[in-house]
Amino acid sequence: MATRPSTDGTDIAAGDGTCRIIRAGLVDYREAWDWQVRIADGVRDGSQPETLVLLEHPHTYTRGRLAPDSDLLLDEATLATRGITVVETDRGGLITYHGPGQLVAYPIIRLRRGPLTNRRGGPHWYVRTLEQVIISVLAEFGLGATTVEGRTGVWTADGQRKIAAIGVKIAAGVAYHGFAINVDPDLIMFDGIIPCGIPDRAVTSMAAELDATVDIGTVADGVARRFCGALDLAGD
Repeated sequence: MATRPSTDGTDIAAGDGTCRIIRAGLVDYREAWDWQVRIADGVRDGSQPETLVLLEHPHTYTRGRLAPDSDLLLDEATLATRGITVVETDRGGLITYHGPGQLVAYPIIRLRRGPLTNRRGGPHWYVRTLEQVIISVLAEFGLGATTVEGRTGVWTADGQRKIAAIGVKIAAGVAYHGFAINVDPDLIMFDGIIPCGIPDRAVTSMAAELDATVDIGTVADGVARRFCGALDLAGD
């Protein structure tokens, strides 16, 4: 059963900012999306700190702004039988899957901050930064990963299997949505779509690549540490 995300979080103070880390558990996709929009409004007007939300979703296919209908391979009856919700979103990217065992990270941050504008960059810089955060987290588990030219996200070291997807929205200088790392989801769920519109590459998970159980909470710890460090929001 999906739960309502809590507003409780851990504020990590740094020399030039604070990053609030919120671990929300299992949350309905639409509810988490609404929550992101509200936090983004607060980040813009200064009433809320920059925030990193870490959670999981029930079985959901989300479609980005450019996703064609043909990338969804299941009919409505099959979707209902399998308990999968389909959501049209305002993020970039095409279609992907979210579900239990997948760590979803929603950073809600300002890309530029007044006199510190040279500290952060634009959309391209931000997506590349997220990729490097993910790669560094995977390395903590002894898992080599890389990027693939012309394709957003993170892949196994040979570039053949996608292990993390990225899709962001930037509005009035604040970024939200984010990325998803396949820790140990049901990979069969990806068979119902053409993931990210790429038909010739497989999707994998940390557990599959390592042939071992991976604790999603430990992965979340690594994401929080690496993300806040990369954005100069925390010291560790």
